[in-house]
Order: sequence, then structure tokens, then C-alpha cells
Amino acid sequence: MTAALGADVRRLVVSAAASTDHEREAAADFAMFFVDDHGPVLRDDGPHHATASALVFDRSLTRTLLVFHAKGQFWVQPGGHLEPGDTSVVGAALRELREETGVDVSALSEPLVYDLDHHALSSAFGRCASHLDIGVGLIVGDEADPIVSDESEDVRWWAIDALPAQTPHGFAERVSGMRDRLAR
Repeated sequence: MTAALGADVRRLVVSAAASTDHEREAAADFAMFFVDDHGPVLRDDGPHHATASALVFDRSLTRTLLVFHAKGQFWVQPGGHLEPGDTSVVGAALRELREETGVDVSALSEPLVYDLDHHALSSAFGRCASHLDIGVGLIVGDEADPIVSDESEDVRWWAIDALPAQTPHGFAERVSGMRDRLAR
């Protein structure tokens, strides 16, 4: 399954829509790690590896669902490491969403909206030095009722124009960019 996952990561990196300098730089950065279908997709592939996340919005695109990350001690979108059984980035992102928030999205229709975010990690993350995160943007209905899981300290909807102060550097811009892509 890892070969299929590597091919999916590479496909997303190669096809990443880049309309800003920041997005072009992120795509070029990711391309250096994923030159073929055997890039670092799993945690055991080295200190710099892929992750998948779900940037979740309500139907009005005014709120986003965030989890309080225990290791990082910040609010962030649900996401995490790709696993050997994963066959796609979207599947991994939806699995992480379900595991961390209880929100179950059974099917999404293409085309989906993605973003690329390569971020360094503190020593609190052990042997992981950086994550090459592929974010999947999605909209869920009002029936989505999140729960706090064993993987998060808190789960909460936040107004996009009033995100918590405890977020990673550049996070507000990432959320706004994803919302704008979903709105198009």
C-alpha cells in the first residue's frame, strides 16, 4: 500500500495549484522530497515526512474546526501521520479527522481543494524534525458534532476572523487561503 500512497502524494504535489509566491515556493519545496513515488510518506521514512490534515469549515465558511494539539500546545486542524494501511492522502486526512474529532465524512466528490505546508517541529515531537503536510479542505454540515478524543485536549469550532492566539506561525493565512479556494 505504501507505493500507492507515495504515488498519491506525488500526484498531489505535482498538480498543486499555485497562484501566489508562497504557494509556488511550497510546491517547489515539496517537489524536492517527492521526486518519485517513493518519497518520505511514513514516519519511519526519516525526520522529514508527509502528513495529512483536514481543514474543515462549516457551510457558511465562517468557522473552522480545530483541535488543541497536546504535544505542540496549540490549536490546529485535525491531522497526523500517514499509516501503512492508508491508500490516499484524502483517506488519511478523513481517518485523522474521525479519530481526533469524531466527525465522520463518508465521501467527498472531486475535485478537492488542497494546500501544502512544510513546517519545522520542536523537540517535543521526538525524531520528527518537520512535517510536509498536505491539507484537504472540506465543508461539513451543521450536523457535525465534534467530540474530544484521546488524541486531543480539546476540539472546538472557531470563527475564522477570531482564531485563538495559540496557533502555529502562518496558520491564520493557511486557513484563509483554504477558505478562499473553497469559496471559488
